[in-house]
Amino acid sequence: MTKRERVIKAVNHIETDFVPYNISLTQQEYDKVASYLGDPDFLKKIGNHIDSVYYDGYLAEITPGSGYWKDDFGVIWNRNGADKDIGVIDGVLINEPSIDSYKFPLVDEKKIRREYEALMNNKKDTFKFGSIGFTLFERAWTIRGMENLLTDMVLESVFVEKLLDAITEYNLKIIDIGMEYDIDGFHMGDDWGQQKGLIMGPSYWRRYIKPRLARMFERIKSHGKIISVHSCGDIQEIFPDLIEIGLDIYQTFQPEIYDIKKIKKEYGNYLTFWGGISTQRLLPFATPDEIKKVTLETISIMGKNGGYIAAPTHSVPGDVPPENIVALIDVLQHGQG
Repeated sequence: MTKRERVIKAVNHIETDFVPYNISLTQQEYDKVASYLGDPDFLKKIGNHIDSVYYDGYLAEITPGSGYWKDDFGVIWNRNGADKDIGVIDGVLINEPSIDSYKFPLVDEKKIRREYEALMNNKKDTFKFGSIGFTLFERAWTIRGMENLLTDMVLESVFVEKLLDAITEYNLKIIDIGMEYDIDGFHMGDDWGQQKGLIMGPSYWRRYIKPRLARMFERIKSHGKIISVHSCGDIQEIFPDLIEIGLDIYQTFQPEIYDIKKIKKEYGNYLTFWGGISTQRLLPFATPDEIKKVTLETISIMGKNGGYIAAPTHSVPGDVPPENIVALIDVLQHGQG
């Protein structure tokens, strides 16, 4: 069975020879593990099941070595702090609740197509995603500012609708490019959750996010592709909404937030869960043996009747001991029976 076949069966809620898995690391953690193993190519050897084209606005460093990066939308990211992979927003691009003064970038079609062509040519037997990071809510607040946008949702609904509509139209252009290629699915990253509940609350999510997400889902589903969404935090209260509009895979699935037995029982026939191996509590603090034990326990619960992709709950941050990553790789590669 190929990796691609294994993921597709999991999404169709069919058990496979072993649970598909995918491990991603931040640059800091990758450097630590590569040094620990003495092998800069170790990621190519761990058997990840998923490859993707990832569009996040194409960040480029403004001045080499400055730590300040700028994306296609004009957002500046400061990577001089603890977060070296994404960074912290430096400034606001829309200072007043009006999009009249903001000019959206053109879609860099040539660059996106080059990445899809490279993905199609890699000849690996992996499941292949197109994807958009900072899909909707995140893209809006990176341009307008988090506090401003949340306030606007209450006080400036016309502006919020226009901003999110413009972002949606931009995304649909990127989705349409992806649909021309033989990918298996499309993945969207858009954090709506915090440790307890939705950042904007369910009513505002349903008002502003859901209808635009549904438009993008409909476009993807019209091409017969699998849909995956990443959101950190607790978004359980909108699982029925996401199922209603066609979601197949939910990532990131944090066990410190969700009761995994309860979630599997309630939603395991409708969603495939991607994640479940905690980057908050397990990987940074447990022993290698504990990591193997908890990982196998999670697989035994979540992998029953398919519907599970084993993975850390996020790209593994730099505070995780490298031996713990080695333990995770080992149990996923060789410990599933």
